Amino acid sequence: MKKTTSRNGFTLIELIIVMVILGIMAAVAVPKYLDSIANAEASAEDSVISAIRGGLKQAANNSLLANGRASWPTDPFDALSEKPVGHSDDNDLADTDGEWTFIDNGDGTGTITHQRADNSRYTWAYNSGVQEDDTASGDDTAIGTLGPRVKYNATAATEAPA
Repeated sequence: MKKTTSRNGFTLIELIIVMVILGIMAAVAVPKYLDSIANAEASAEDSVISAIRGGLKQAANNSLLANGRASWPTDPFDALSEKPVGHSDDNDLADTDGEWTFIDNGDGTGTITHQRADNSRYTWAYNSGVQEDDTASGDDTAIGTLGPRVKYNATAATEAPA
């Protein structure tokens, strides 16, 4: 009988080298992956805000045709034919992943809020402007404003520019 020995395998040093290479690749890939997620969420927010801006322009045009005065709705989400995924009417700061809310201050101003998957929150200041029914004559009617994205800082309970 012939005795055979098998030498089909990897040495310990070869396995260690492969593990080091995989570790280096992971160290490079993970931050890029996290950046791509943040960029995707920012792009999705930009898309929703662009839809709101377009809806507000259409609402102003409709108001101009119907009333002779261009005005925006009190709640900016009312200008959309379809609310974004995650929209909530709870009138509170967004507190779940993907949630969109509008906090109405009751005076024609408010804040649009959104929470990302990484639990960071962003806000946009909204002012519906002076509405036709705000004054007796309606001559003071003015289009509102929608501010830029601002990162919400919960620990300081203040807002800092994004």
